[in-house]
Amino acid sequence: MEPRSLFCFGLGYSAKRLARRLLADGWQVSGTCRDADQAAALRAEGIHAHQFDGETPADRAWLEGVTHILSSMPPSAAGDPVLAGFADILATRSDVTWVGYLSTTGVYGNTDGAWIDETAPVHASRLANVPRSRHRAKAERGWMALHENNGLPVHLFRLAGIYGPGRSPLDNIRDGKARRIDKPGHKFSRIHVDDIATVLMASMARPNPGTIYNVCDDEPMEPATVTTFACELLGVEPPPMTPFDEAAKAMTPMGLSFWEDNRRVRNNRIKDELGVTLAYPTYREGLRALAQNLAQR
Repeated sequence: MEPRSLFCFGLGYSAKRLARRLLADGWQVSGTCRDADQAAALRAEGIHAHQFDGETPADRAWLEGVTHILSSMPPSAAGDPVLAGFADILATRSDVTWVGYLSTTGVYGNTDGAWIDETAPVHASRLANVPRSRHRAKAERGWMALHENNGLPVHLFRLAGIYGPGRSPLDNIRDGKARRIDKPGHKFSRIHVDDIATVLMASMARPNPGTIYNVCDDEPMEPATVTTFACELLGVEPPPMTPFDEAAKAMTPMGLSFWEDNRRVRNNRIKDELGVTLAYPTYREGLRALAQNLAQR
């Protein structure tokens, strides 16, 4: 078997989960991170990590011999840092067999709770008040242009709210940061970090360039309900309900922007086309597993 090599632009929470699973399968894994200490820790795991913050000059030789590429670096008002530094070389890489770009379901904007799938259009008007989602939508267009114009095998993955070990309502409760905000009917989609890795690996095994995948679980749910369930698992009283209008006064603009969108996202494509079976099809399975891990520590 020919050596398989993944390069990750942005070895963050989700990308590291994928990287470690691929290492265990015999892949070569390299990528970037912002912090020198983090890079050293990743090298100790066998990941060839390079320090790159999206602004300082990068070594384009990092991509030599790479067969698969994943980008999880977020764009800003200035654009996508990976496209800015590497688009020209990516356009010439006919030897790359798979490219994944991690985006967000936020690009769909607000649908007032209606169900949507990957065929839903991305309306600029829906993103007018959410700069981070506008930046994501623009970055998506840039990556897809590399596929359409240069044949780069790009796949877009629109991720819902990510949770997992060390990053879940259970952790918020233990840290005293949990809140229950009362906004009836306002539901969010979620995805466990392990299921993200499963979806990405399934796509690598079955490439279909130019395809968009929603990566979310089966049951969008009101955050207050999820927090209540997490409190039950920990055996603690849930925090009081706070009316949304009151809670909004203390929110940052970014925090408030998460509450401006209300949509339910379908995930049929990852199941029907990639054959994925989610390990955590709802928040209940995911939080139960996390609570069991906490109890065993």
